[in-house]
Amino acid sequence: MMSAANPTLVLFRHDLRLGDNLALVAAAGRGGPVIPVFVFDEESPGVRPIGGARRWWLHHSLTALSADLAKRGSRLIVRRGVMADVAKALARETGAAAVFWNRRYDPAGRNADAATKTALLAAGLAAESFDGFLLHEPWRLLTGGGTPFKVFTPFWRALQASGPPRDPVDAPTTLPAPVCWPDSLAVDDLGLTPRRPDWSTGLAETWIPGEAAANDRLELFLAEILDGYAERRDRPDIDATSRLSPHLAHGEISPRRIRHAAMNVKASGRDRDKFLAELAWREFSWHLLFHRPDLPVANCNPAFDAFAWVEDREGFRAWRKGKTGYPMVDAGMRQLWSTGWMHNRVRMVAASFLVKHLLTDWRKGEAWFWDTLVDADMASNAASWQWVAGSGADAAPWFRIFNPVLQGEKFDKDGDYVRANLPELADEPGPSVHRAANAKRGLYPAAIIGHDFARARALAALETMRLAKG
Repeated sequence: MMSAANPTLVLFRHDLRLGDNLALVAAAGRGGPVIPVFVFDEESPGVRPIGGARRWWLHHSLTALSADLAKRGSRLIVRRGVMADVAKALARETGAAAVFWNRRYDPAGRNADAATKTALLAAGLAAESFDGFLLHEPWRLLTGGGTPFKVFTPFWRALQASGPPRDPVDAPTTLPAPVCWPDSLAVDDLGLTPRRPDWSTGLAETWIPGEAAANDRLELFLAEILDGYAERRDRPDIDATSRLSPHLAHGEISPRRIRHAAMNVKASGRDRDKFLAELAWREFSWHLLFHRPDLPVANCNPAFDAFAWVEDREGFRAWRKGKTGYPMVDAGMRQLWSTGWMHNRVRMVAASFLVKHLLTDWRKGEAWFWDTLVDADMASNAASWQWVAGSGADAAPWFRIFNPVLQGEKFDKDGDYVRANLPELADEPGPSVHRAANAKRGLYPAAIIGHDFARARALAALETMRLAKG
């Protein structure tokens, strides 16, 4: 007969932290041994393999989590395979009486968790899931008509009116070890880091994955960057954003911890509200994905199913390589390739250029960002690309077509961001760097498409779609 003295397995997935981890706290509260487990599952039906940049981050995040557990006399058991099969096998090996985890909300994750729960309950084990990835569960907020929200502003108002989320919980002070630890892979055995070639040097120079680094970044942001955030956050030439997105994507810090800390620091109401609204955009994106599981692949607005996308392979290649001849776009794409991250304002400009200047299907851009971003988040990535394309929920209208030159002159006034990411333009003075395509031919490519021509073509394509619709 099993009891609380039997081990409890805790499955880590997108929650690679000890603090504000309800599954871990609940397991420690049972009184018996706790066995932390990470299952690298790319085999469950429908799982979308993570991209190269996130694989690099995951390797280092798991390494940091393993070290944090070791400080508490515990260890991280690493396995590979289908989540349900591995959890059931580990429970049998260890004599575990219960398996706990924190919930996932992507379609494949939800299905895998349901299959895991079914398999464990059938085996006579306790199986329980907890919250932790979002401020509120995505099914909690609905419109007055009982339907999911499709527009951010009323969602944000409803979120504010629904009351504060629960307070974050501290990490357990002790994690009792089992008499005998089960076998484990080494993190290196997962093969997550690039070998030949090793393209991750810029990532390693830019980021420190792990829970401690996430908490350090939050502390720095609140102490030194939040003041003036509302005014400065659109400037890519300065460190004026939280840069917490990759830590959130891997669950090294919870949104509740971030919100709680932001609410308890001295700051102007405008700056705090703007920051919390950005956190709410992440929440809104997951609300959309939960209610529309096909968000990464299907237009929210079905009218765009008739849109005549252009197959421009050379243009897509130039965009990926940061060689479009538009400095603001190219600087962003080079920053992305080098560091696995791009400033949010520049993401919008780069995405708009691909979709509206080149008329390339937004799904191709979404897939490229999925592979290259260290903060690639299934909900936010898809929702943001559809927002730019005009096909999404609460989307920007198609006719909002960014002029990359004017965007650069407005948000990178002195050209420092462009020069930092485009070495061939490093000696181009001041804001003239944004119009350097004419001055630096040979060193820097000419624009692959004219803005006025591209804008007119995009608007004509929209009109063709409208005529096809009706």
